[in-house]
Parts: sequence; C-alpha cells; structure tokens
Amino acid sequence: MPVPFITVEGPIGVGKTSLTKAIAEQYQFQMLKEIVDENPFLNKFYEDIEEWSFQTEMFFLCNRYKQLADIEKKFISNRESVVADYHIFKNLIFAKRTLPGSEYIKYESIYKILTADMPTPNMVVYLHASLDTLMARIKMRGREFEQMIAPEYMEQLAADYHEFIERFEREHPEIPVLRINGDEIDFVQNADDLELILQKVDQVLQQRSLSV
Repeated sequence: MPVPFITVEGPIGVGKTSLTKAIAEQYQFQMLKEIVDENPFLNKFYEDIEEWSFQTEMFFLCNRYKQLADIEKKFISNRESVVADYHIFKNLIFAKRTLPGSEYIKYESIYKILTADMPTPNMVVYLHASLDTLMARIKMRGREFEQMIAPEYMEQLAADYHEFIERFEREHPEIPVLRINGDEIDFVQNADDLELILQKVDQVLQQRSLSV
C-alpha cells in the first residue's frame, strides 16, 4: 500500500505553509518546508527581476532538489509519510515567467536532469484565491521583500499556476488534485474551515487507499 506523500501548492501568500503544518499535525506526517528567506538573491530579484531571475531560480532549484533527495532517503524509503509546502514543478512556473527564452531553455534542461528520479507526490492540494485576497495576505504576513511584489506580477503568477495545475491534471490523471478556494475558505482564521479541508484530505487518502 502506498505511503502518503502530499504536496500543497498555490501562489505566494495563499497559505501553503499554514495548511501543510496543519496536515502534518493532524496525521503526524513529516513536514517538508521550502527554503525562502535563506535565498540571498530574493531581495534583489524583486528589485530587478530581469537581472536576478536566473540566480534566484537556480538557488531554489538546487535547494529543493537537495531537500527532496534527503526526504526520499530519510523518510519515504523508510515508509514514513511526508507533506510538503511545495511541489518542485513550481520552479518551472516561476522560471518560465521570469527568464528570457535562451536562459529558460538552459534552466529547463538542468531541471529535467535533477528531477528525473525525484520522489513523486501521490496527492496535491492546490490552494488558489483572487488577487485581492493574495495581496491582502501578503501584506498581513509582513515579509519585507514580498512588499515589493507588484499586483500585476501576482495576477499573472496566479494565472500561471492555474494553467500549470490544469496541465498537471491532464498529464498525471493518477495523482488526485484537491482544489481549495481561498476566497471562500479561511482555514487560518476559521477552525471549521480547516476541519472541512482536513476532512477532504482524509477522503482522498481513504479513496486512494494510502496508508496513514
């Protein structure tokens, strides 16, 4: 019986880490949290996206690759369940939006080599929300570098995520995608909303016969 490996995805500010933590606590799963603040290029990236995009994306790719390799070695191979607050496919979402064509081709080649034998999630929770909701939550959590994010960038990013997740569903019909609308559900402030999501997660785990 497969061991659960859940990834939670969605645009910046939608609540990925909060939900990942809640799922980890509910099921006593190992939690994998992506490295964000440690990226030395991030402040420069939001000041000048064109100049610093390649360095920023390569840092994220290498660190996420190392994290996933460690997770597979330490937990999944030992049949310990994992929930992560990202899927490594997000690298292509950001890279395709920010890198010029020639650099993206190089980046994609490196991505394919590094991810060829990466562990694959058997469930994805996709969080999405309107631009107003995303911008309000970014402002609320107060990360300095995120305050420089332009609404136009966020709007395009949300659209990119939506397009990418639809393609992911077409290409991986065997992996269930649970969609959560962040405009309708506030699982951070409302315990009933969180319980509703956890019930939905549990239903998918049971339907897919994933051993918890």
